[in-house]
Parts: sequence; C-alpha cells; structure tokens
Amino acid sequence: MMKLPVGLFCLFLAVHATAGPVSGSGQVQSTDTARFVSPFHEKNEICFKCHGQDRYEYSNENLGTVVKDIMCTDRIIGRDGFYGSNHRSFACTDCHSADYAVFPHPGELRMELKYNCLDCHGGDEAFATYSFEEIDAEYRESVHYRLEEYGFTCWSCHDPHSYMIKTRNSSNLRETILYDNNICMKCHSDLSRIRLMAEEGEADIVNKHDWLPNQASHFRSVRCIECHTRISDSILVAHQIMKKEEAVKLCNECHSQNSLLMASLYKFKSKEQRRDGFLNGIILNESYVIGANRNKYLNILSIVIFIAVFAVIGVHIVFRIIRK
Repeated sequence: MMKLPVGLFCLFLAVHATAGPVSGSGQVQSTDTARFVSPFHEKNEICFKCHGQDRYEYSNENLGTVVKDIMCTDRIIGRDGFYGSNHRSFACTDCHSADYAVFPHPGELRMELKYNCLDCHGGDEAFATYSFEEIDAEYRESVHYRLEEYGFTCWSCHDPHSYMIKTRNSSNLRETILYDNNICMKCHSDLSRIRLMAEEGEADIVNKHDWLPNQASHFRSVRCIECHTRISDSILVAHQIMKKEEAVKLCNECHSQNSLLMASLYKFKSKEQRRDGFLNGIILNESYVIGANRNKYLNILSIVIFIAVFAVIGVHIVFRIIRK
C-alpha cells in the first residue's frame, strides 16, 4: 500500500464530513446537492476553466498569440457531474499532483500513479459498511482483473469525477438499472474502447444476446451484473464478473420463487418483505417475474379449496346414486 500524502488525508476528512447518512441497505442516502458549495470551488475552477468544457484557450508566449483548441473527450469533467458526485467535497489536487497548477502541464505528469479504491477506502472503519476489502477480493477473481496490464482499473467503471451511489428503492429502480447498465455499456457498446483491452472484440450487444427472449424488456428491467456476476450476500453489489460461458442463461434462475434477483437487484428490501417471495407490490410493478407473488399459505388454501370442491361434488354424486 502506498503512503498517502497530506492532501489525501484531508480528503478523508472531507468524506467523513459530507458523505451523508448511511441507509439500512448500506448505501449513502441521497442528499440535496443543489445547495452544495464546495470549500474548494475557487481552487477547482482553475482546472474547470479548461477541463469543464469541450474547448479551451491559452496564451502562447513564444508566438504572442491566443490559441484555441478542442479538449479531448476523456479529459472533460463536467462541473454539474462532479459537484453531484460522491467526491464533490474534494479539491482536484487532493488526488492529482499540485504540479497540474502549472500550465502547460509538465509532460511527466501523464505517468502519474493514480490511487485505487483501497488507497482511500481500505482499512477505515468509517467505510466498513461498504466492504471495500471484500469488493477488492471479488474483483481480483473477476475477468476484468486480468485486463489491468492493459490499463484497466476501478476507474474504468467508476469514474471518480462523476460516480454517485444512491439509495436503491422501489421508486427509483428503473433509474438504478439504467445508471448501472450505462457503466457497462460505456465500453461494451464502443468498439474502440474494447480494442484498448483486447485485440479481438465485439460491441454488438444486441446480436450477442439474440438468444434472450423479450430482449428489450430484459435490458430495461435488469442490470447486466444480474446475469454476469457471481451473487454475493456479503457485499451490496457483486464485483466478480464471470466468463461469458458462465453467465446466467436459464429462465428459472430468475423467474422463480427463489429468484436470483432477490439477492441482487431487490436486495434493498428486508428479509421479512422478501419472505416466501411475496413481492407482488414491488416486482410486479417493475417487471413480470413468474412465482414472485407466490405465498405458501395461499398455496395451501388453494389446495384445501380444490379438495373441498371435489369433496362436495363427490358427496353430491353419492346422494344422487342413493336416491336413485
């Protein structure tokens, strides 16, 4: 583990002060970001002056002219996205070298070592709820981990400048699904990004999933990770991405009373609410899951009624025979 600089220690203090209350599901409660004002707003504006827009300009002292240029897409950091993210309380130089204050930036800064999640969140009781160590252990078993030699990191999925984790509930479930799936699609729908990690690759998600019935409905109603990760009860969101050959393909793994979705997508609901799969007020409003509204007591009652009906019919037949 690398030794953290003083600036990053200040970053820890900022997180503890502004991360917000933690919900019962282990996620940060969403807070009002409209009124939030960063203590580093003016300092950050030095960076946002260029990186907060798609074009920038600077004075070329050698030529005595003002040069306008287009900012590389991957280097554009939206102000709204940043100040609405979990890292909104940070100064840019908490994570990036203070040498970036010099423009033009020194070329060697391109090789600057970036922090990973555990550098900030590991071994700290304040973040124990999120199980970062367990997440890291799962990630190391993931198919993504072997791509690290090509530059894959935590930030490949979780952009530190815009990532926002919110409380998942029945009212914002569609929003959660869209947000999480867009993280996957950022690379898996962009052939140029895939080719950065693998010489051979495809970005045609629709054709890759042509075996999936009601494909459009599935894409809207579940997250990619529901089928492509190994479900874990110890952490909130599974991070062990499986090989494509091991992905879920059997209908009954989700469309059943003991659905995998109960342990992943609908994990925010308490065990009491999930008992016996009686989720008709939750799941059926989002998507149709066979057996989701089954209840063992209703099953027993329906069997009793069924037997009683046949018993009445039998008694009626017997009396007719006797009278005849």
